[in-house]
Amino acid sequence: MVASPASADTALKRSKIEALKERSQHLREPVATELLEPTNRFSEEGVQILKFHGSYQQDNRDNRVKGQEKDYQFMLRTRSPGGYIPPQLYLTLDRLADEYGNHTLRATTRQGFQLHGILKKNLKAAIAAIVRSMGSTLGACGDLNRNVMAPPAPFRDRPEYLLAYEYAHRIADLLTPQTGAYYEIWLDGEKVISAEEHPDVKAARQRNTNGTIFPNNEEPIYGDHYMPRKFKCCVTVPGDNSVDLFSQDLTLVVITDSQGHLEGFNIYAGGGLGRTHNKEETFARMADEIGFVQAADVYEAVKAIVATQRDYGDRYNRRHARLKYLVHDWGVEKFKAKVEEYFGKPLEPFRPLPPWRYQDFLGWHSQGDGKFFYGLSIANGRILDRGNFKLKSALRKIVEEFQLPLRVTPHQNLLLCDVSPDQRDAIQHILEEHGVRDVTALDPLERYSMACPALPTCGLAITESERAIPGVLERIRRLMNRLGLQQDHFVIRMTGCPNGCARPYLAELGFVGIVPHTYQVWLGGSPDQTRLAEVYMERLPLADLEQALEPVLVFYRDRRQQGESFGDFCHRVGLAAVREFAATYVPAAATKRYRVDVRADQYQQLKELAAAKGMSLAAVTREAIQRYLEQSG
Repeated sequence: MVASPASADTALKRSKIEALKERSQHLREPVATELLEPTNRFSEEGVQILKFHGSYQQDNRDNRVKGQEKDYQFMLRTRSPGGYIPPQLYLTLDRLADEYGNHTLRATTRQGFQLHGILKKNLKAAIAAIVRSMGSTLGACGDLNRNVMAPPAPFRDRPEYLLAYEYAHRIADLLTPQTGAYYEIWLDGEKVISAEEHPDVKAARQRNTNGTIFPNNEEPIYGDHYMPRKFKCCVTVPGDNSVDLFSQDLTLVVITDSQGHLEGFNIYAGGGLGRTHNKEETFARMADEIGFVQAADVYEAVKAIVATQRDYGDRYNRRHARLKYLVHDWGVEKFKAKVEEYFGKPLEPFRPLPPWRYQDFLGWHSQGDGKFFYGLSIANGRILDRGNFKLKSALRKIVEEFQLPLRVTPHQNLLLCDVSPDQRDAIQHILEEHGVRDVTALDPLERYSMACPALPTCGLAITESERAIPGVLERIRRLMNRLGLQQDHFVIRMTGCPNGCARPYLAELGFVGIVPHTYQVWLGGSPDQTRLAEVYMERLPLADLEQALEPVLVFYRDRRQQGESFGDFCHRVGLAAVREFAATYVPAAATKRYRVDVRADQYQQLKELAAAKGMSLAAVTREAIQRYLEQSG
């Protein structure tokens, strides 16, 4: 029998935030009191509790003036399991962006929306409007389960996709905070419910299997302290890695029989990407295979994993508080054994799965019910009107006219769903007249890239990301074209700090902000996000981008195997080999100059020298070019 939750953690040292959560009266204070105060900001304690309600206090660093109060504003994030956004909610968000925000919306990498630029005095009205439009911000941030992800494609004729979407909602409901604080503060006690919970979810939340809940507590699963840190879940189907499943604390994979009936779920656990520069004890980690659970037991399995992290996760050192560190420190077998204690029986062996593939679902697709969905690429998730590009206006017109639901994808794009065949041409025309490009016109470098918001609003940002990546992609494409790689592309992701919100550690080429205008460079992730990248360069000033990447791309161009991707090449040859090649690389212009100035018979000498040294002709030639350049100036 597992020790009761209350006794399991009483001897542990706790951080200040743990004491704050305990004093908060289940997320009520000091938010409720400070919201009524005529100030532009919350206190530090208020900021920490406000996160649980789905909001971050920020300031626009572009507007900072020495000696003056910061330009305080708030970001709101929606809780949208599986990325589902009903039409009335989208139109409300669009209106709020103009009425209270900075006139833009941002699709997130966890399938929600963010509103930026809201003032404190408008927070209550904005949240109330979202809730009354079938939305929520509760639990979109804070030390609890975040938005539950699922493949966004609304395939009506593929049972596994329907099940993944359904169970993403059910797991989200199971792990939603039960405190009345949210409705008390933002809706004056009016509890607006957008959909009835499944009865099995309600029952599971109250069933105390081996200490998985706190009986008679307002928060039966979370208790008075909630989770040690954020907790991220997803539900997916075999083969579909549109959700970046290896980056999640907990992943459920739908397993069906040959008739499409649900049998149960494979479980992965222990993924997470956040880290801190120069703190080697923090690191990105891939989720591990844990086992299989029958469909009837899935809620108890989820509760068992949550309870294990809740009761044994580090509540003192917040840098060491994610589930990935518990799995790493204990090892998978000890972690699994503890989960099984809470679960009450052994987990079954992990079921075989097909290879994982990344999909973005852009363009037109049949839903399988006579209707279609359209995948719309949105650069870095930012929905705005700028010049002749009027994406925000186009989406508002489409949703208003056709009342279409949307789904946000894990890649910051949007799917327009339930499109009738007779609506397709009209939708395409609206997009075209508003300057919105079709997916066929996108450079694949842009299509498969992601960036976090970073400056000017994110308080954790060290340098630029969203505002920098368009120029970075243009420069990389020009370089690739010059090197004869016009038809090539790979996954590029950028973040303004090491927390990794755009998941750069799974990219083929990742940029991670380390100081202003300077990035760590990560190489070797998989094009399907099934392998962690590694640090290639600790500091790359953005001004030196071409100089740093040219030798890497030349090495890839000249040594890759048939059909080999850029990330797979870097992983196969190893970063030591990439660095060795780059160290002796001489740009093509210098090589051309050498060939003009040096007699052809010397090339024969180089061939003989290469054979004598057991080196490649290219390596010996590079050495000769370097000597030549040093002598000739």
